[in-house]
Amino acid sequence: MTTVTPALPPSAPPAGAHPALMGGNRSPAAVRRAAEDFEAQFLSQMLTHVFEQIEVDPMFGGGDAEEMYRSLLVEQYGKQLVKAGGLGIADEVQKQLLSMQEM
Repeated sequence: MTTVTPALPPSAPPAGAHPALMGGNRSPAAVRRAAEDFEAQFLSQMLTHVFEQIEVDPMFGGGDAEEMYRSLLVEQYGKQLVKAGGLGIADEVQKQLLSMQEM
């Protein structure tokens, strides 16, 4: 017995679509923003592992608050790295997103 899944209407965004690309907004600026957000998230994940290895001086830091705010700091580092030129991941993601739109 085969299962048939209903097709999504053409106006429905794909699951997990970036907010900048939802609602039919697929302008080059929106695609670029989505690609840069992807690269920032990627860099933040990489930096998270780096910051996990840094020991905190208990005299001037540590605790639950630092643990909570460290993730926000790492997220901002990722965004700033992208603004400074990043690794070039956003360029490749943008190319792929644009080529997918042409299909």
